[in-house]
Amino acid sequence: MQRAIFGGGCFWCTESVFRALKGVSAVTSGYAGGDGSPRYDAVCSGRTGHAEVVAIDFDPAVMTFDDLLAVFFATHDPTTLNRQGNDVGSQYRSVIFYTDDNQRQQAEQMVTALRQDGIDVVTEISPAPVFHPAEDYHQRYYEKNPTQGYCNFMIPPKLAKLNSRFQHLLASA
Repeated sequence: MQRAIFGGGCFWCTESVFRALKGVSAVTSGYAGGDGSPRYDAVCSGRTGHAEVVAIDFDPAVMTFDDLLAVFFATHDPTTLNRQGNDVGSQYRSVIFYTDDNQRQQAEQMVTALRQDGIDVVTEISPAPVFHPAEDYHQRYYEKNPTQGYCNFMIPPKLAKLNSRFQHLLASA
């Protein structure tokens, strides 16, 4: 098993996308990239330096890191600095925290390819810091709260894009 750590805005949204993929054994919402041991209210203030992220545990024999990157870049906006939709602040930044040099190289190659295609990617690529799991009520949030207003507005379009573009990567396929 390997681990990928991505931040693509609200972790409720990002978690929902990656939970749907084959070869993914766990997706944990959490915080990384800032100072101290974070709590949700402090991270939301934007003063901790932490980003909302997900830690994705995956089997590289089933799901490649490149495939995870493709899904990541297709299901959030990597062109807006410190913003995803109505969520504004460094805690919602687009970030890849790589766990080894191979992940760093693959992430850099993907960003280079996107830029060559004319996409102005601002995604941060940094070494993986300490990952702090979010509070229990954030785990599987959309699954537990599918009618919550924010989730109901933000997540179904991401899942629809996932289903239309990455059918071959879905666990249900």
